[in-house]
Amino acid sequence: MKHSPNLRSTGRAGLTVSAAALLTFGLAAPAAAEPVETYEGSVRAQYVGNHQSGETVTMSAGTIGTNLFKLRLEDGSELITYCIDIETGIRSSAWYQEDSWANYPGKGSFAEPGKVHWILQNGYPTVSAEDLAEAADGANAARVTEKEALAATQAAIWHYSNGASLTRGQGNVKGIYDYLVANAEELPQEPAPTLSVNPNSAAGKAGETVGEFEISTNAATVPVDLTAPEGVQLVDLESGEAVTTVENGDKVGFSVPADADAGEASFSLQANATIKQGRLFKGENPDKATQTLITAEDSDVTVNAAASAEWAEADQPTPTPEPEPSEEPSENPSPEPTDEPEPKPTPTDAPSEDDKPAPGKDDEPSLPVTGGALLGLVAAGVAALGAGGGALYLARKRRSGSAAGTDA
Repeated sequence: MKHSPNLRSTGRAGLTVSAAALLTFGLAAPAAAEPVETYEGSVRAQYVGNHQSGETVTMSAGTIGTNLFKLRLEDGSELITYCIDIETGIRSSAWYQEDSWANYPGKGSFAEPGKVHWILQNGYPTVSAEDLAEAADGANAARVTEKEALAATQAAIWHYSNGASLTRGQGNVKGIYDYLVANAEELPQEPAPTLSVNPNSAAGKAGETVGEFEISTNAATVPVDLTAPEGVQLVDLESGEAVTTVENGDKVGFSVPADADAGEASFSLQANATIKQGRLFKGENPDKATQTLITAEDSDVTVNAAASAEWAEADQPTPTPEPEPSEEPSENPSPEPTDEPEPKPTPTDAPSEDDKPAPGKDDEPSLPVTGGALLGLVAAGVAALGAGGGALYLARKRRSGSAAGTDA
């Protein structure tokens, strides 16, 4: 998530870490420079020096100076922070972004952030040096200094952020450190974000609701400043209704009409909110490591966030092509020759006697006179002559017999 150029702060570099810290990490303070990476949608701030220095302490990780660091926001307000990354030095003029505990980027493990949060609420500067000394067994309330209270609080934070232990501390440092470490409780509830929009950009097509932007803020309500073509609205994704203000947890998107041309829109938020004690700030530029910080106290600030979307024209339906006209057939089309034999006719049942027509002279078939037919006719004639001759012979024989009987 990136800020636009007009949102860049012009804060200049301030003091660097203490000489003891520089010797411990071998870190040379670089010249002031503009931030390489910037983000849109959450609080940005620049390290501008030390707010207050404490006593030098010897930890299991080495000897190091203790400080409260100062971050300057883009609205000019300032935050007071502690270090939660004992293994990394702070970079002069580094830019930071507010983020969640889960996104801790430093070396080592941000092991028990809930107990770190308790120490912030019960250590210096939330609790005065004198009150801390009275609460700590063995500390001399009359002689304790703010430097000792700061050093003891920072050492106790490192114990739970990076697993380091205090091995030596001046004056009342060890007594206050032991008190804080022994009494620290797990506070699982992470402070709410000041103001952020996630994600900060989206893309889609006309006819859709483009984007799903989630709002996170500890402000009660935040007014919306919308920049969009006519007809495009920022709507609540649950109700579908246009919005002019948003609250923590709201999800919104751009409602784009189906007939809209390709285009883009954006919305911006500005709120008077509180950066809560216990909020994590990490370096924006991952290529230039700087120690991770955590806010030591609440701070009221004016913060900004924004998001944008772009869309293409809606897909147009593909037109159905008209059929091409076919050629008109000729009046007497010739059938295409095929190699397939002509199908045999399917036999039908023989007609009944009632269905047969009465034979008539005109209906008798005429046969062609062929050689086979003539032979048949000759054979029939021979047979007829033979039969006639036999009949004649029998008739004569009967007559002869009849005559002989008469004579006798």
